[in-house]
Amino acid sequence: MDTAHVDSVIKNYKQHRWVHNSKRLGKEDSLSVWFSMQDLEAFLAKAKENGASGVRYYFGAYDEQFTDVPLYAGRQTIVMVATREKETLAGISDKDIYVQTEQGPNILAFNVGKLCPPLCNTEEPPGIGITIIDKGEDGLVVA
Repeated sequence: MDTAHVDSVIKNYKQHRWVHNSKRLGKEDSLSVWFSMQDLEAFLAKAKENGASGVRYYFGAYDEQFTDVPLYAGRQTIVMVATREKETLAGISDKDIYVQTEQGPNILAFNVGKLCPPLCNTEEPPGIGITIIDKGEDGLVVA
């Protein structure tokens, strides 16, 4: 995969999904989620300890009343879920992994990233996927 491909899919997302999400929310929706290497490595280690053969990324959105990080309220995110290959009658399937906790079975997942927006590093020069979006009567947006 090269830079042109990455730039293309990000631009397509911004023009066909993000602009509409942002308008519906009344604020800019998140464009990316950042995870530290330490957090990723810890999640992957726990997934491997529990027999994971892969990770599924789910698109999600925080509740409008999300109080843990109020700036995230209503914005989209990514949730990583550890998976294990399982042979079924229909063939090989990737099943979400559940682990036993004191409260009962719980999905083995991770979702503690830094959303941008609202928590963007604005001191860096614009990166991949910078797009000027014409929002019609609502003006232009550089994203």
